Amino acid sequence: MRAPDVISIAGLPPNIRAAFSTRAGGVSGGTCASRNLGVTSGDDPEAVRANREALATGCGFDAARAVTLTQVHGADVIEVGPTGGAGRFTGSLAGLADADACVTSAPGVALLTQGADCVPVLLWNGDGSRVGAVHAGWRGLVAGVLGAGVTAMGQGHIAAAIGPCIGPCCYPVDDALRATMAQQFGDDVVAGDAVDLRRAARRALAGAGVDDAAITDVPGCTSCDDERFFSYRRDGAGTGRQAGVIWLVDA
Repeated sequence: MRAPDVISIAGLPPNIRAAFSTRAGGVSGGTCASRNLGVTSGDDPEAVRANREALATGCGFDAARAVTLTQVHGADVIEVGPTGGAGRFTGSLAGLADADACVTSAPGVALLTQGADCVPVLLWNGDGSRVGAVHAGWRGLVAGVLGAGVTAMGQGHIAAAIGPCIGPCCYPVDDALRATMAQQFGDDVVAGDAVDLRRAARRALAGAGVDDAAITDVPGCTSCDDERFFSYRRDGAGTGRQAGVIWLVDA
């Protein structure tokens, strides 16, 4: 990874690359400044294309085969083949499918999960044969999207990286959601009037069979750190989106 405005993941198998983007280094303006990668906030499509192309160039993945999804806060997982997104990433900008997780064994196909507070999770097999990307907001966590993503990765040792997301410092929720999260992920995911989505994600991964030692936490509260991250809770629906990206190197 050469771009200074991404957070690279270390300790990966030699044929896997992964990173989490920040909001720095792009061309968008206003509440989408500056590297907005999403299409739901009213940003200029040409700016989004430029931001996506710059991310691909800086990180070293093929924009023509990169995959984004139309994220719907569910638990569906898409298997991605060797054509990947077939040009959508910097062409139509449309998501490959309505889903919140995708997996692939195809070298050269970059998988992206976008967000602006939700938990981005990247998955890989220890033998470097398969990768996945998961978007896990509270609805997806409750629906079981991380378990579904891990299952879709298949057999073998699976590792994960949990990226920057909103922290319990900034995520107060109602009584009903606190009760739901505590029942599903443990009482300690509730912190006062808030919930800890990162801790819930770790519990969901562990419940799916991922060893705790195989989970990498990339720190950062998207709401606290307005210089590095977009945040829906902080700035509203018009804010931009950052992403996690992972791919198998194309030999």
